[in-house]
Amino acid sequence: MTAATPAAGEAGIDALVVRGGSVVLPDRIVADGYVECRGGRIVRVGRGGRPPRGARVVDAGGGFIAPGFVDLHVHGGGGADFMDGEAEAVRRAIDAHTRHGTTTIFPTTTTGSPASILAMLDACRTVRADAPTSRARIGGVHVYGPYFAPDKVGCHDRGGRRDPRAAEYRAWFRDDLVRIATCAAELPGAAAFYRLAARHGCLVTCGHSNASWEEMAAAFSAGVRHVDHFWCAMSSVASLRARFGTPMRAGMEQFVLATPGMSTEVIADGEHLSPELLAFAATMIGPGRLCLVTDANRALDMPPGRYRFGHHARGTWFESDGRVGREGGSLASSVRGMDHMVRTMHAAGTALVDAIRMASLTPAERAGISSDVGSVAKGKRADIVVLSPRLQVRHVVVGGRLCTPPASAPR
Repeated sequence: MTAATPAAGEAGIDALVVRGGSVVLPDRIVADGYVECRGGRIVRVGRGGRPPRGARVVDAGGGFIAPGFVDLHVHGGGGADFMDGEAEAVRRAIDAHTRHGTTTIFPTTTTGSPASILAMLDACRTVRADAPTSRARIGGVHVYGPYFAPDKVGCHDRGGRRDPRAAEYRAWFRDDLVRIATCAAELPGAAAFYRLAARHGCLVTCGHSNASWEEMAAAFSAGVRHVDHFWCAMSSVASLRARFGTPMRAGMEQFVLATPGMSTEVIADGEHLSPELLAFAATMIGPGRLCLVTDANRALDMPPGRYRFGHHARGTWFESDGRVGREGGSLASSVRGMDHMVRTMHAAGTALVDAIRMASLTPAERAGISSDVGSVAKGKRADIVVLSPRLQVRHVVVGGRLCTPPASAPR
């Protein structure tokens, strides 16, 4: 692992320089890169350069200087699930993802009781108010469960699934914490939920849904601009035939492919989707509309074994083999970090600059925070991940603060 050392001269000024590697920009990679940060912001990006006296210098060791990753869809890690509803569990999960290069995170709900979802929101609200630290920031909460279609609940607790209730969800939007809001398009009351979430500036999404093209078109009119984890827990020609009979119908997949205003995401852990499906999504949807997400659960960085998805005492059980979560014969979320997703997407044939864009700028754009994060650019927050030539995380910088170098996973 390369060392982070002070430059010669005076110490104590608020400056950090990352150099000795290639800077990954949204559209190209610049060799002999130099990134200077001051006051928690990036103040210079270019080639070469001489660090100011007293600056802390991070040597990229011939690797890559990339933007910190932005994860829109993530349930937990390091033994904790955000639905545990405790601030310490939120911190533990965030710390685990920070080690994998994520610098902006959107903690994501599962299905659950109204009280459990409010507890999760309160825990995230508490952590978001923490003094700045060397852990990923909460960009907002992704309210994902409980508004799923009955036939698309997946590994989530079926008892916590329900249709949208205005009396319930209005309380979620009392401040700006909720920034992503998901609901299955075919549920009664979905349109009202979408319109309210859109008015609050959320990325409005359809997920765990068996929606037809017509239902997706109505959802789009109500504000939906994204669908969750492409090909997973979503409608297909076959599932819609089971619902409607013939003639066979188009659904979420076709609507996203045909609608430029729509984006989606893939879980590129190598277990959910094959390399050819990842390559197909990258080619057909493109890096400007396709996000990488981890969808990780509490088993990230934990030994293989049996874990709860959702609340530590009330969530559903699943098995982790260290590669993916499984519930019986079905997949049950990921156990990998965003660095693994980038490596897998790149190995599937996606250009490195595009794979990193899908993990940083594209999700930042969809969440409405790209003016502040998502790329290595002057004026943006100094959120940087230093990757080795083999795309392993060497260093993580959050707001100009160098995090503890990542430790190996406790397996």
